[in-house]
Amino acid sequence: MKERFASCACGSLTARTMAEPLRVTVCHCQECQRRTGSVFSVVARWKDEDVELSGEIKSFTRTGDDGGDITFGFCSECGGTLFFRVAAYPDYISVTVGSFADSDFPLPQVSIFGKRQHSWVSLPDGCKQYE
Repeated sequence: MKERFASCACGSLTARTMAEPLRVTVCHCQECQRRTGSVFSVVARWKDEDVELSGEIKSFTRTGDDGGDITFGFCSECGGTLFFRVAAYPDYISVTVGSFADSDFPLPQVSIFGKRQHSWVSLPDGCKQYE
């Protein structure tokens, strides 16, 4: 088990993970592009009991491209998104990989909403891709 720490930009909202991620996912949906200000997002999923959150959390819920609700947890000070929960998977939490600031973080295994992937983006070998 490897313990990891993630935080928002100002450090007021943090996450401590106490297990390896179950899955690391790249998402190319337009909402993730808007949320991150980038052309995709990268998140890692854990069971709830393997993540400890600390700090004041603001939340925002939206309907995802697949029709399900997603609730984002972000910092009340700097506004940085640290995690989200998908209503269809209530026992899991996904933490934004960039919040770990760890260049040795595990590679993505899955890429979703590939039909919205920018043509110049390339993914690691072996990453399963879904439209």
